[in-house]
Amino acid sequence: MDASVVGIRLASGVVAPLVRKLFRQEGAGAGLVDRPHRISSYVAWREKRELGAADLRTLADRLVKEALRAPGERPLPPGDEAGVSAALAATLHALGGLALSDVEAVRLGPQAFARKLRAAGPHPGLSRDAELFHARLVDLACLHILNFFTQRSTFVAATLVEQSRLHAETIAKVDELLTRLPRQDGRDTAFETRYLDYLARRHSTLTIFGLDLAPDSSRWPLDAAYVSLEVSTTPGAGAGAGAGAGGRAGTRAVELPAPYSLPTDRLLAEHHRVLLRGEAGSGKTTLIQWLAVSAARDHGDGLVPYVLPLRTLTRHGERLPAPRGFLAGTPLAGEAPEGWEGRVLRDGRALLLVDGIDEIPEAERGRARDWLADLITAYPGNRWLVTSRPSAVRQDWLVGVDFSEVTLAPMSQANVRAFIERWHAAADHAPAEYREQLLDSVARKPDLARLATNPLLCGLICALHRERRGFLPSGRKELYAAALSMLLDRRDRERGVRLPYLAEEPQLQLLQRLAYWLIRNGRTEMDRSRAEALIADALPAVPAAGALGDARAVFGHFLERTGLLRAPTEDTVQFVHRTFQDFLGARAALDEGSLGELTGHADDDQWEDVIRMAVAQGRPRERTEIIRGLLARDSQRSVLLALACLGYAAELDPVLRAEVERQAGRLIPPASVGMARELARIGPLVLELLPPPERAPAGPAALHTVQAAGGVLSELAIPFLVGYTGHPSYEVRAELARLWPRFETRRYAAEVISLLPADQNVTVVSDAELAALAEFSPRRDLNVVGEVTGEALSGYLGAVRAQYLAVRGNGLLTDLGFLKGQDALLAIEISHCSGIRDLEGLMGLPVRSAVLDLRDALLPIGPVLAGWTSLRGLVLRGTHANWSLDGFAPRVELDSVNIYSVTPDAAGPVGLSRHRGLRSVSLGECWAPRDPAEWQELALLTRLTELAVPDLSLDLVPDGLRMPSVEQLHVPRSTGLGPEITRRLPTVFPGLRTVSGDFDESAIGALPPHIRVTRS
Repeated sequence: MDASVVGIRLASGVVAPLVRKLFRQEGAGAGLVDRPHRISSYVAWREKRELGAADLRTLADRLVKEALRAPGERPLPPGDEAGVSAALAATLHALGGLALSDVEAVRLGPQAFARKLRAAGPHPGLSRDAELFHARLVDLACLHILNFFTQRSTFVAATLVEQSRLHAETIAKVDELLTRLPRQDGRDTAFETRYLDYLARRHSTLTIFGLDLAPDSSRWPLDAAYVSLEVSTTPGAGAGAGAGAGGRAGTRAVELPAPYSLPTDRLLAEHHRVLLRGEAGSGKTTLIQWLAVSAARDHGDGLVPYVLPLRTLTRHGERLPAPRGFLAGTPLAGEAPEGWEGRVLRDGRALLLVDGIDEIPEAERGRARDWLADLITAYPGNRWLVTSRPSAVRQDWLVGVDFSEVTLAPMSQANVRAFIERWHAAADHAPAEYREQLLDSVARKPDLARLATNPLLCGLICALHRERRGFLPSGRKELYAAALSMLLDRRDRERGVRLPYLAEEPQLQLLQRLAYWLIRNGRTEMDRSRAEALIADALPAVPAAGALGDARAVFGHFLERTGLLRAPTEDTVQFVHRTFQDFLGARAALDEGSLGELTGHADDDQWEDVIRMAVAQGRPRERTEIIRGLLARDSQRSVLLALACLGYAAELDPVLRAEVERQAGRLIPPASVGMARELARIGPLVLELLPPPERAPAGPAALHTVQAAGGVLSELAIPFLVGYTGHPSYEVRAELARLWPRFETRRYAAEVISLLPADQNVTVVSDAELAALAEFSPRRDLNVVGEVTGEALSGYLGAVRAQYLAVRGNGLLTDLGFLKGQDALLAIEISHCSGIRDLEGLMGLPVRSAVLDLRDALLPIGPVLAGWTSLRGLVLRGTHANWSLDGFAPRVELDSVNIYSVTPDAAGPVGLSRHRGLRSVSLGECWAPRDPAEWQELALLTRLTELAVPDLSLDLVPDGLRMPSVEQLHVPRSTGLGPEITRRLPTVFPGLRTVSGDFDESAIGALPPHIRVTRS
């Protein structure tokens, strides 16, 4: 007989009572007195003999009878029933002899247990069909026997005891193993603590130019020195946090203006991958130090910073390092536990600070970009900051790996004042009147204010002002020359230092050779041995330097006494700042007559400042030759460089000057952000060339014109900018508002901000700007970024009935009490305000659109949302307590909802189906449907056109579910979607037109051609 027809279909209600009779009644407890708990101790024919042999045969007869009554083909020939019953009774009797415990039997499972039981009993001696029927009956009985065991209270208690014993044994063995092998995570933690401590101490000080401090305080504490500057985005860089939240009054999206400004200490909170551009001396390296020290000291978020100066990592043309080489050049190199760097990167805890793309040769920058891309591909989820001079790499250099591009803004007047005050506080022996005199000079003298645009120049101005007792140079060339004179000659001589005297000029002759070698070789760092060799070669031509000794002694003097050189490692040397290298390199080029070499590098960003400084230091004939050579190259960069050089040429043929302006006129108005920056670097001269408002260009050129004028950083730019306040372009007027912090607060508010249309977006970054806005141009739409106090906000909102308010990046606020009573407020955004602990001010507001990014704290958001009866659009980011998506006010019908990184209990779409008008839904990155009903809830939204869900949720779409209205699907931070998912998408979303995510090539190929795919 075919075995497939011998299945025995008996109800549990028939079999279970018969099986139960095989075993005696259980007692209380865990049955520990009978060890092990063998099945034999449970059977009914032992000890009390509640079941005899005849009873066992009767029970077997009943099982056979019931099995034969089951529907289907008869499994036995007539007459075999008695043989099967006898064999079954004998097999069941073998239960009494099994040495297995009940726990072991359950662990085996019914089939293996049945095989052991048949093996323990006598051979049945049946025909093939009868033996097969007997085996199926034993299998069925064993299934119910094991089920019976699991229901006994003694089995449950005994199992718990057995599990506890096994756990104890396992723990003891693991503990013993751990005592023999050190734990990897323990070694990682110990080394990480040591590394972070080293990093915090290594980068916690800065050089103070010109200060003569005690030996134990010759470095400036970073905490005292650091001034938080601002960065500005380029157009199109980074959408605002509230995109998609619905608009102000239900019409305009709540988003950051583009471009917009941001404090540097909030930079990586807003953007996880950043390319930061900045001029020499603008504070790029200082910002890297600040970020590294901040992460090392405040390790609450677990970030581990790696400071990666490219000039050091590629000093000898080496390949850029893999993670295990990140600590190369530090005293801790080789001490990290094996693979530690990789584990940090895999966990997404790394903060990678890559300094100086511009400080490696241009030919090596492509390899550097590939290195960055490979690391990001291998280790996604980490934070990156890459620095460069503005023109070193093209505008979209890292766009392929999702970097946001920002530019360090020149220091505002508030920044300059703060820097001067901190500098004089560090130089505590400087007379207080010097500080006040310098602050007054910077405020009143435009020429001096134009010089004080970055921390390096501010430091030089402070040092020279004190050194010269209030006398200051009038231009950049004079400033650098005076600083060199102070450092090389006057400091030691005026202090009476008892050392061999060496005049300033011989020192410049030797130092400029070092500088020119670095420039010619595209480097900012050289081996110590190379520096000593260059000095040795030059000493015969500079005999005066022999007063200090041989080349090694002269090099030691430069390194230890001048403050112009520093040793980043024991065997390398560099100029303390790139600016001095460029100034001295230009001097060397002029001395060698290498004017053709200068102009031949006009398109090399590393030579731009060298050429400017050569024009500044050259004689009239040399200036003329350099500028003519630049015009002869006839490239966009060379012509702009010639125009920039006009500001450094004290004397120049007026015909040549006019020719430069004529050729530059072909490049004006600027056609790009990069071109606008280049023009701004030229200074106030460019204001005469830029088109005035009555000849305002159409399209993006108008925006770039305003950017160029605003970048000049002179009060002379204000009258020019005033003319553009009536420009029809919203972006042009937004740029005018963004430039506010670069100028004197009240004057700019009175002359520029007050002329902007009432509906123009204006961002306020200080209490002073908020007060000036209230005085000169009160607005019902208000953007606040940075450390504005609650008192200032309360005062403004008390006078102006705001309709829209955005507060971002404010660490001062602890509550939102300034919002109480704001009965006209229609749209609100509160984001990255880490100090807020009280949301009461949000209660009862009439808002229609809201963006709440409160991820820094667990706050009860439920009561707030339940009281917003007019809400139409919501963006909610963070971890919130006591709230879910069905917790909105009863009358609310949402248009859009975006939930990002909330708790799992609040992440599901339960409750959204009543908002039948929903057109856009985003469930962030953590939604994992707990049952098909959650997808069914979404399917009820028949007007939904935009949907964002994590990739894992797409695996859980129920069969047969259709959402035909969805046209755009976004899969945020996906980990590589394969074809098995994408093949389903057209079926689930038949109206799909666009999908974005991290799709494999094979997955893209699985989609129909009419669906457009973009990578996120």
